[in-house]
Amino acid sequence: MQQRFNKFIQEEHLFADGQKVLLAVSGGRDSVTLCHLIASAHIPFAIAHCNFHLRPGDCDRDEAFVRRLANNYGVPCFVAPFDTEAYARAEGLSIEEAARKLRYEFFEQQRQSNGYDLIATAHHRDDAIETFFINLLRGTGITGLHGIPLRNGNIVRPLLPFGRDEIDAYIRKHNLEYVEDYTNSQTLYMRNRIRHQLVPLMRQLSPSFDTVMQSNIARIAEAEQIYQSEIEHVRRTMLQPYGDGYAVDIQTLRALSPLSTYLFEILRPFGFSSVVVGEISKSLDSQSGKQFFSSSHRIVKDRKSLLIFPYSAESSRQSEYIVSLDRQNSALPLPLHFEVCDRPDGAIRLGRNEAWFDFDKVKQPLTLRHWRNGDRFTPFGMKGSRLVSDLFSDLKLSLNEKESTWILCDVDGTILWVVGLRASATASVTPSTKRVLKVLQ
Repeated sequence: MQQRFNKFIQEEHLFADGQKVLLAVSGGRDSVTLCHLIASAHIPFAIAHCNFHLRPGDCDRDEAFVRRLANNYGVPCFVAPFDTEAYARAEGLSIEEAARKLRYEFFEQQRQSNGYDLIATAHHRDDAIETFFINLLRGTGITGLHGIPLRNGNIVRPLLPFGRDEIDAYIRKHNLEYVEDYTNSQTLYMRNRIRHQLVPLMRQLSPSFDTVMQSNIARIAEAEQIYQSEIEHVRRTMLQPYGDGYAVDIQTLRALSPLSTYLFEILRPFGFSSVVVGEISKSLDSQSGKQFFSSSHRIVKDRKSLLIFPYSAESSRQSEYIVSLDRQNSALPLPLHFEVCDRPDGAIRLGRNEAWFDFDKVKQPLTLRHWRNGDRFTPFGMKGSRLVSDLFSDLKLSLNEKESTWILCDVDGTILWVVGLRASATASVTPSTKRVLKVLQ
């Protein structure tokens, strides 16, 4: 096994000369075997261990064992204690998910802070097969069917070619000590039920089950590479820059088949679940304005496009900014210049990006805020009030353009200017005006 291990890591170029490796060690037979193989291959390494405090007494026993193991090899040992159950409750995760998240975050922190190049875990062939069936039973796309990858960023898994039976034989041959996690024999978790019930049945049905599954997983991984190459090409083509986000042309999107799969893959980097993507797909024939949210992004169904923008609950709140006329307004979210001067003689002609008001009629302080549903103002040159949303409709603004529009108001909340679009008749300049407040965008 040592010879096969050495040959495998050389053929796959897992470890470059001089690289230091951080081994994830639980104290069980798999990680103990990996320690022995790595040490025998003369690869510089250290040990990292997580104490999840899930098995009273046993977790502390495991930690003590791992510390002794590191001492025997003469390598550093990094240990982290976790209140896994409390973390799982706080984050709304299962115990398995919480432990996995805590584990990999700790490993990466230690890798970076202590100058290690790679993290090596002791996942082997049986783990990859079990993961295949876990993902299959939970529901997955092609990505979930390639089992456990050999490489994933800074993480490598040098035991993947080896089965549990080979590891057990190696343990016996070298008389290696290890600790046994009694929960591995329980069928409380799905992985254990697959390990102790499903996989043995499959081996009865097909004596070559392990070899066949290893080949299946390898072929699926290769097929995924082709699949992802096509998806990346389509994603680059479909995602067109639009403001601080992207636009996806609906007509072009409809030409893709199968639409639901392409749409899911196009939107996957933005955190949209398959359920939400299904709703987005149904909305393509609906009126514009419908919105969909992930934890990080928002999609707006416009007339001809799906508009994708970064989103957070904090940034979506309506903010108001106080405007000072006697100093620089550096905190404003858009560049506005305010100037007070005498009224010029003759007719006044203004562009869209400026507005003039009778300074002595303006009730200060002024405020700047986003448009809100129900906003109403009296447009300059018209009689009576009008909804700002009607102005938006006339100008055929998208929902994102509407929400990005700023409103300048006086101290009473009366709208003075729909910035860049239309000024109000409130405090407008007349022949009797003496001082003018100029506002330029």
